[in-house]
Amino acid sequence: MKYLAKIDVMPHKELLDPQGKAVAKNIHQLDIQGVEDIRIGKHIEMILEANSIEEANSKVNISCEKLLTNRITEKFSFTLVQL
Repeated sequence: MKYLAKIDVMPHKELLDPQGKAVAKNIHQLDIQGVEDIRIGKHIEMILEANSIEEANSKVNISCEKLLTNRITEKFSFTLVQL
């Protein structure tokens, strides 16, 4: 079976997010008021083959832990959809 994994990676809340801070600082130049904080991460989509949802879950989890994220500075979450 084929699955689509939608993975979101974000910096840990405790860490400084320089990209987010730069955007938050300059968003007021667009006349957008009331924005208190912005955090910038990344979104990854992966299509994979697996025999079950459990196997797909395991493959995505291992990919995130070992390749797609820096576990020291980032956290991840994902959803799986059968195609």
